[in-house]
Amino acid sequence: MTSPAQRYSQASDAIRKRTGFLNGFKEFISRGNAIELAVGIVIGAAFTAVVTAIVDGVINPLVGGIFGQPNLDEIGAFTIGNAVWTDANGVEQVGATLRPGTILTALFNFLIVAAAIYFIVVLPLNKLAARRNKAEELTPEAPSDDVILLGEIRDLLKAQAEGPGQVPGQQPRP
Repeated sequence: MTSPAQRYSQASDAIRKRTGFLNGFKEFISRGNAIELAVGIVIGAAFTAVVTAIVDGVINPLVGGIFGQPNLDEIGAFTIGNAVWTDANGVEQVGATLRPGTILTALFNFLIVAAAIYFIVVLPLNKLAARRNKAEELTPEAPSDDVILLGEIRDLLKAQAEGPGQVPGQQPRP
């Protein structure tokens, strides 16, 4: 049997853990990364719709013209086995049909999406980053105040070591 003090301690530990979890979640949300992730997901969904429209409206008709089919799903399809079964539409099917062409269709769609993302997003961002780096390289960085002060101290110490009457930066007198 647990005492009231032990139960209180256990309850306060549970509350502390929950509060820590909530604070961690609140910190994660407020950092902005979650918001950027959400924006990325929404933009990705919209981009997927655009790419799907391109594939359905342009690419698949080209594939249909070349292969005589609207996509590559049925290329290389074959049936194995003689088992009779009913599909979801209530139609009796014989055997199991394997469609390796669906892999080709998925790979083809992936390559189209990857190329579109590369040429529309990655390539322009890389060019922009290269321009920024080039602009940063062209503008020389002015020495900081610390470096200027240290240079003045060095010159003064050098002048003191060379003797009285010397001006920093001038040749010593003969």
